[in-house]
Amino acid sequence: MDEKKIKQLISEAYQAQKNAYTPYSHWQVGAALLTKNGTVYQGCNIENAAFSPTNCAERTAFFKAVSEGEREFQAIAIVGNAEGQKAGEGDYCAPCGVCRQVMMEFCNPQKFQIILAKNLEEYQIVTLEELLPMGFSLDSCLPDKGEICK
Repeated sequence: MDEKKIKQLISEAYQAQKNAYTPYSHWQVGAALLTKNGTVYQGCNIENAAFSPTNCAERTAFFKAVSEGEREFQAIAIVGNAEGQKAGEGDYCAPCGVCRQVMMEFCNPQKFQIILAKNLEEYQIVTLEELLPMGFSLDSCLPDKGEICK
């Protein structure tokens, strides 16, 4: 992926972060998910007083895309920091385990790129496989695509 596309995704993740609803943690996350056809879906974290209904930015982006019929993805950019903190003042914001598992459902772990950004200049790119080695997927569940999960 070229530098221009990486910075576009990071910018879109910051744009999405502005919509975060975080009255409890005050930790705001934004994500920008790139499909194989070049469409970008944004997501932000949305908290809830009951906590378990809270949804992460990454899953919000994935669920929006999947609900629109998308099934093939290239990359996701993720940004996060405390409410009121400026870009670059925080650290990298990696996806939680649940978000990693959702990514496994739809992405090739060796090829899907996860861009963790502090700002437009400071970022790192990792693969899903690096963040979730031995992740559970359809292939691990149905190696011959004809068996039922046991």
